[in-house]
Amino acid sequence: MEAKRIYQLNKLKDQEFDLIVIGGGITGAGICLDAASRGLKTALVEKNDFASGTSSKSTKLIHGGLRYLKQFEIALVREVGRERATVHKLAPHLVQSKKMLLPIIKDGTFGKFMSSMGLMVYDILAGVEQEDQRKMYDKEETLELEPLLPEEVLEGSGLYSEYRTDDSRLTIEVIKTAQEHGAVPVNYILAEDFIYEDNKLVGLKCKDNITEETFEMRSKFVVSAAGPWVDDLRDINKSKQGKRLQLSKGVHIVVDHEKLPIKNAVYFDIPDGRMVFAIPRGKVTYVGTTDTVYEGDKDHVLADYEDIKYLVDAANHGFPSINITMDDVESSWAGLRPLIYEEGKGSYELSRKDEIFESSTGLISIAGGKLTGYRKMAEKVVDLVAEKMGDKDIPECSTDQIVLQGGVFSKPKEVKQYIKEIQKIISKYGLDDYVAEYLVSNYGRQTDQILGYFSDFDDADTDIRLGRAELLFTIKNEMVQTAVDFFERRTGMLFFDIKRARKLLEPLMLDLTKYLNWDEENAQLEKEAVLQVMREISEFTPQN
Repeated sequence: MEAKRIYQLNKLKDQEFDLIVIGGGITGAGICLDAASRGLKTALVEKNDFASGTSSKSTKLIHGGLRYLKQFEIALVREVGRERATVHKLAPHLVQSKKMLLPIIKDGTFGKFMSSMGLMVYDILAGVEQEDQRKMYDKEETLELEPLLPEEVLEGSGLYSEYRTDDSRLTIEVIKTAQEHGAVPVNYILAEDFIYEDNKLVGLKCKDNITEETFEMRSKFVVSAAGPWVDDLRDINKSKQGKRLQLSKGVHIVVDHEKLPIKNAVYFDIPDGRMVFAIPRGKVTYVGTTDTVYEGDKDHVLADYEDIKYLVDAANHGFPSINITMDDVESSWAGLRPLIYEEGKGSYELSRKDEIFESSTGLISIAGGKLTGYRKMAEKVVDLVAEKMGDKDIPECSTDQIVLQGGVFSKPKEVKQYIKEIQKIISKYGLDDYVAEYLVSNYGRQTDQILGYFSDFDDADTDIRLGRAELLFTIKNEMVQTAVDFFERRTGMLFFDIKRARKLLEPLMLDLTKYLNWDEENAQLEKEAVLQVMREISEFTPQN
């Protein structure tokens, strides 16, 4: 079952590339797809699992950044706003239109006039179609839409369109699509050092973090899209001069939807002047995010008690009738934003614009930016590489036309039709409608393959059968190398259905052990790694 990764790894060692991308997050994935689709011989290396850093820890929205209007970042809002529609078209199962409610609160961030004007400008900049454009509501209408809002300070609301996604799944599908176009992506490959000839960068010294084997790769160009680790690689390249990164930690909490039964996603004010999202998703509602300067271990970012309490208090402030407690938090995640440092500004004030750095030896680094803008960031980088190659035959970017794996739907409405078809199939096995929505939202048309594997298993518990089928699909197609890869990034279970993850851990460890040829010791270590993550994301104690 490890054949796919071994095959890809051998290709890394056996050929010289036009471009090597360091970093398997959404930006690196986008660069990999863009370059490969233009005919460049492209490789991607990631020291951990694909999407294991920032690209699995966002607010999981493909959104236009309404708050950036307040900072007058008009060009940024226009670009990422229009990108929402493009990414929705490329993966309509993964990027789904959802209504977002913006309550107008007495003395809040946005008053009635500014809310109406801001949302109108937002719609215009983002090119939102008429039926999805903002609607304004008075206090009574707003309370009908969302009864949990604080009636005594509520003045009205605006309802507008955003797009919800799963950032990890989006990254994985972009990488798989890049591979379809000839790219060679491999996870758990550490770029330890650079190779130079005549003071020009010509390759990488790499280490396989699975086998600990070291090897070299050769390439005409190297791009670092390593997110929070961009400055580390600039240090190795001895080129960290001028601008640098400032890392900001963002935390989200997850509660059972019955504890916070909101009808729509809500973007609401909290007492410190910030705004926070509360987003319903299947069985749960999640709330986020924090925004604090981070200087700790980039490879092990955790929410602490104060982070969780901040968001619990925020939720109780926004919806005062619910009374969420710390014990209600089922799960959480914490990630880092790699922002460009600006003197005198707090992390919440820093621009989310992307920026490209070039070193004298030829290392190209890209940092900053937003999940929504990944495709345009990739285009800028590959345009630069194409210009430096001086090959006028390299075509222009076409990723706005490349449908991602699983996303073959002629129009978004077909996604709902497909969900209904899956619901009919799985109802025969006693699986509820939520399961169909979960499968299609994660895998799109690839759900057919998973149900094919489902038929091959005979467990009496159909949920275990389904979990085994998902695991087999991701092992065969998505380079799963650890148990955490599957439970966290391929399925999102650790975040959005941790109860199911606890139930499936034992039976699925048997399959993982067989598929990945683990001995008893390795299998136990892998199981403990999942249990450790479960503790870290769901258990919190006050700091002394």
